[in-house]
Amino acid sequence: MSLKCGIVGLPNVGKSTLFNCLSSAKAQAANFPFCTIEPNVGVITVPDERLNKLAEIVHPERIVPATVEIVDIAGLVKGASKGEGLGNKFLANIRETDAIIHVLRCFDDGNVVHVDGSVDPVRDKEIIDTELQLKDLETIEARLPKVQKLAQVGNDKEAKVQYEIMSAVKAALLEGKSARTVTSQLQSPEEIQAAKELFLLTSKPILYVCNVDEASAQSGNAYVEKVREAVKDEDAEVLVISAKIESEIAELESYDERQMFLGELGLEESGVNRLIHSAYSLLGLQTYITAGPMEVKAWTFRKGMKAPQCAGIIHGDFEKGFIRAEVIKYDDYLQYGSEAAVREAGKLGVEGKEYVVQDGDIMHFRFNV
Repeated sequence: MSLKCGIVGLPNVGKSTLFNCLSSAKAQAANFPFCTIEPNVGVITVPDERLNKLAEIVHPERIVPATVEIVDIAGLVKGASKGEGLGNKFLANIRETDAIIHVLRCFDDGNVVHVDGSVDPVRDKEIIDTELQLKDLETIEARLPKVQKLAQVGNDKEAKVQYEIMSAVKAALLEGKSARTVTSQLQSPEEIQAAKELFLLTSKPILYVCNVDEASAQSGNAYVEKVREAVKDEDAEVLVISAKIESEIAELESYDERQMFLGELGLEESGVNRLIHSAYSLLGLQTYITAGPMEVKAWTFRKGMKAPQCAGIIHGDFEKGFIRAEVIKYDDYLQYGSEAAVREAGKLGVEGKEYVVQDGDIMHFRFNV
């Protein structure tokens, strides 16, 4: 399952520094706008201690964690929706992502210039919001007349659903709101599918990352509080990270050194790990696991998927010829110490086509093609 998050923000807010911490791909970090012109792409692993615990029991040849693709997209300025700066390239790159990680500068530093001359994360957020909303409005207005005609003249039910959604989205955009304020409230499969087919920029799920100074890494600061207040009515999450601290952590060689460094700062977990977990959750993703002598592997699936769909993630034939799924709960595997012991204890579940797979399930699929 290929999944992509785009890191966006105004120039010089710490996007590329954060990207470098997330990925082994090294983006150029420089104190001037547009040092990131082509989007840098990195594949990052999703930290999951469960895989290591299972590997201690199974002793596989390899461990394969889940991954998410992260794209560092060029900084945006006012007028991007009209092609200013690198606007057209920015908008094309962001359209290809599944979710947005919006980095906001929440620190003062006279040595790092701000493209607008002062630090104001709420203003910065609104600049990008406005540019994305304007582009979505342009998309809606270009398509609306044709859809309206189909909805009003014929008996096209799909067109009627799409027209209602587009009209509601247009009204929201004209009020300065993002499309997600409408699309996140949709209930029926027909409405959800119609919204997806619009490919709107502001309907994508979003995570706001407040990039703070070292002293504010644990509890945030006044800038962060302003951001929280500004996004309280949005369907979005706010995460506090110090990109400077994360870059220092990334340079440490061992796990123990990193944990000691975090402990000295009063932090339980690195911001990078928290960001990866948040991005994974933002996309509505969970993990099931396969465990055997060849490998212990995490498989990414969308929350709510049933057993045959999850089997199909491994191979299409698994879904076509699905018979049943043998399921072991992670805690049971750890408690009994082997698959054989789990079976003997009667803790192995045999599930059919309607079983909704849960995060952490250890799965074995039976199929016949």
